[in-house]
Amino acid sequence: MKSVRYYGPKDIRIDDIPVPEIKSDELLVKIDACAVCGSDLKSFNVGNPRLNPPIVMGHEFTGAIVEAGSDVTDYKINDRIVMATSVSCGECLYCKKGWTNLCVNLAPMGFYFNGGMAEYTVIPSRAIKNGHVVKVPNGLKPEFASLAEPLSCAVNSIDKCYIQKGDTVLIMGAGPMAILNACVARYEGAGKIIMTEINEARLEQAAGFDIDLLVNSAKEDVQEIVLNETNGMGADVVIVAAPAAQPQEQALSLVRKNGTVNLFASLPSGQSNLTLDSRLIHYNEIKLTGSSDSTAEHVEKAVEMLSDEKFPSAKIATHVLSLDDIHKAFDLMISGEALRVVLKP
Repeated sequence: MKSVRYYGPKDIRIDDIPVPEIKSDELLVKIDACAVCGSDLKSFNVGNPRLNPPIVMGHEFTGAIVEAGSDVTDYKINDRIVMATSVSCGECLYCKKGWTNLCVNLAPMGFYFNGGMAEYTVIPSRAIKNGHVVKVPNGLKPEFASLAEPLSCAVNSIDKCYIQKGDTVLIMGAGPMAILNACVARYEGAGKIIMTEINEARLEQAAGFDIDLLVNSAKEDVQEIVLNETNGMGADVVIVAAPAAQPQEQALSLVRKNGTVNLFASLPSGQSNLTLDSRLIHYNEIKLTGSSDSTAEHVEKAVEMLSDEKFPSAKIATHVLSLDDIHKAFDLMISGEALRVVLKP
């Protein structure tokens, strides 16, 4: 079968490898589509210590089961599936509390296990046993179903923010994941969405979505605009989806009293310290949280959204290419032309 395999930084190859065989407690899935994540591009550019080369890349995939091991009872041939692809151990404290995305022994598809940038992939036993496999309606297009994993991360983010109907939500950053946060926030009842960004191309791309106000934070006073838009109160929720210290530090002055700030984007290791005004947190009773990855429950909710005709799935999956075009996909991502590139075998 054809596959996209990682060998090291700047070394990703299209390989012909054997179709994998499964054990009695595994599933063989024929891949319909696999979206390309920013982490895939990062691995290509600078490497990733979690990757053990050569390994098939891709964790944002969907497909149909073509073979089920004799010990697998909850899934059958032709079931269409997606995954919560950071596979948990099922045994640590966090897994027992249901926080599988925080598992201390995560084994992600496309990093630890071979992923979905291939014609077939194996769903490992621990993923099945720990509930990471999520069924998909037959009517959901593969290129949309492949968005379930990235969208589920935004579902987790919005769940942490407790958005109420009519709330004003400020999203700092306008990259692909910022836009997914905006889509979920609107779906969950946000009344006004403000988005800030320093990159004009990204602001132009975000203009195609249901966002009330786009602000170029390099040219405009974000605090003045947010206060004007909220009668001087500040946003009910601020989601920082820009991987930079400045917006993370500024967020506390942009949220109302008893509001929520969610640090969705991470900062580079060794460059992640912030200077925060603790008086704002204390006296304004601000709720400061983070969100990382997702659970199967978040993926199920993402599938529900993607199945809704009102959800802008077609605007998110901007390009559909073949496995051979992985480097073209990276170029589209680097240029900012693509929101999400989906590869089809």
